[in-house]
Amino acid sequence: MAVCKSNGYGHGLFDLAPVLQAFGVDWFGVDSIVEAVTLRRKGIRRPILVLGYTLPSRLAEAADHRISLTISGFESLEALARFCGRRGPRVHLKLDTGMHRQGFLPPQWESVLGRLQGGGRVKVEGIYTHFASAKDPLRREVTERQIEEFEKASSLFHSAGLHPLRHANATAGVLNFPAADYDLVRVGIGLMGYWPSGETKRAWEKRITLKPALSWRTILAERKVLSKGMGIGYDLTETLRRRTPVGICPIGYWHGFPRSLSRVGEVLVRGRRAKVLGTVSMDMIVIDLSRVPDAQVGDIVTVIGRSGKDELTVYEIAGRAGVSHYELLTRLNPLIQKFTVG
Repeated sequence: MAVCKSNGYGHGLFDLAPVLQAFGVDWFGVDSIVEAVTLRRKGIRRPILVLGYTLPSRLAEAADHRISLTISGFESLEALARFCGRRGPRVHLKLDTGMHRQGFLPPQWESVLGRLQGGGRVKVEGIYTHFASAKDPLRREVTERQIEEFEKASSLFHSAGLHPLRHANATAGVLNFPAADYDLVRVGIGLMGYWPSGETKRAWEKRITLKPALSWRTILAERKVLSKGMGIGYDLTETLRRRTPVGICPIGYWHGFPRSLSRVGEVLVRGRRAKVLGTVSMDMIVIDLSRVPDAQVGDIVTVIGRSGKDELTVYEIAGRAGVSHYELLTRLNPLIQKFTVG
């Protein structure tokens, strides 16, 4: 399953999905019925599973577009049973084996089965769970305990005469806990070329090469020289200690460039680093061009990716911003123009 939730982890869901379908992925995983229906309208014909919550008022859309839904609570199960009649969407039951987020808890599994057998109208296509600690291959006890719980659930459903698709592993689990691959694996961040964690990266980087699918670039829109003692940006939060050439780039927190990179972030201009000066604005940043005296208006400015011999990785930028690389990527504004290279 290609997990493309949150606008394809910031990479552009509707640009990405047709490429993945052409490569032959078996399933698509999205967060919402909105994403799923739009994928159908964009020509995606492979099975789609909504991993998040679906409002009861949108069950008919799911059925009409052959979209499978996650059911993780009794209220949703009852709403589905009332709706189903002769036609209803197929569902995957989310089982809480220890993450304690979505899902039916182990003491509830018998009751879920009882309701399914009693009604007979809900089409259970799959059962699944999600691991809380699979990103660290050295902390195995939590994940192994969750696998044991999921095995119990599988046996319970099998004994009841149900044989749904089973899935548990996401990117980290596929690498660190292959015994839990079952019938389907949900690969998301790894599909985009990123490691789910530093622990997984250290364990696997000598055997597997992941190449980030995304580079993020802007341009140098203006250049000027400011005198020592001048303040920069809103509230003049940074004062220049020397005469400084500066550049203005049309990118800001609206685009997804974190405000927390104010005064600490860097970008690459002509392969050299340029520090962010002052506060990140909604649509602009000011950068120090002292190390790039030959910079000119119109130069490409790299926010994420390689320029010359240097590279700004998602991991470095996220660390400077105080967020995870997942958060940094998924906050990229979907309205930014995208180009396919290579």
